[in-house]
Amino acid sequence: MTNTTLPGGTYRLADDLELTRVGYGAMQLAGPGVFGPPTDRAEAVRVLRTVVELGITHIDTSDFYGPHVTNEVIREALHPYPDDLHLVTKVGARRDDQGGWPHAREPHELVEQVHDNLRNLGLEQLDVVNLRMGGFDAPEPGSIARQFEALAELQQQGLIRHLGLSTVSAEQLAEAQTIAPVVCVQNMYNIARREDDTLVDAT
Repeated sequence: MTNTTLPGGTYRLADDLELTRVGYGAMQLAGPGVFGPPTDRAEAVRVLRTVVELGITHIDTSDFYGPHVTNEVIREALHPYPDDLHLVTKVGARRDDQGGWPHAREPHELVEQVHDNLRNLGLEQLDVVNLRMGGFDAPEPGSIARQFEALAELQQQGLIRHLGLSTVSAEQLAEAQTIAPVVCVQNMYNIARREDDTLVDAT
C-alpha cells in the first residue's frame, strides 16, 4: 500500500470500525447515468486499485448502481479484500428498464437487496448497510420503522455488521435509534447545503 497521508485522518464509526475520513464513492464506475457497464472496465478496475494503494479504507457503493455493475467491478478489482478495507453499501431503491430509480423499500425488497449485495461483492457479511429513504436529495416524512426493523433482523442474523441511514430527517434518525444503533447518516450536506445543521448538532 502506498504510504500516503490523507486529509482528515481517520474516524471511528463504532468500536470495531475505523475508517479514513476520505473515502471513495463508486457510483460513477457504472456506465452513463449510473446505468449499464462502464465504457472502459479495465480503467474502472485500475481506479479501484489506486484507491486502495492511496490508503483509502472505505468505499461507498450499492447494488443498484448499474444495477449490479459497480459491485461486480469492485469484486473483480479487489477481492479478496484487504483486511482494512470496508465496503459501505445502501438499499432502498432499484433500477427500471429506462434507468429510473424507483423506490424499493418493502421489507422483503430490502432483504433481497442485502443478499444481492452480499453475492455480487463476494462477502458473507456487509460492514455497513445504509437504509436509503427520502427523495434524491431530501428526506420524505413518515415512519421508517418497518424498513429499519427488517435490516436490524438481518444484523442479528450476522449478515450485516453495522446499520446506517441515508436521506433521512432528525425524527427518522431518532426513530431508528430506538430499534438498533445507527453508526452513520448519509445525507446531502455540504458547505452549500446546510438544512441538516440541526441533525448534525443532535448527533
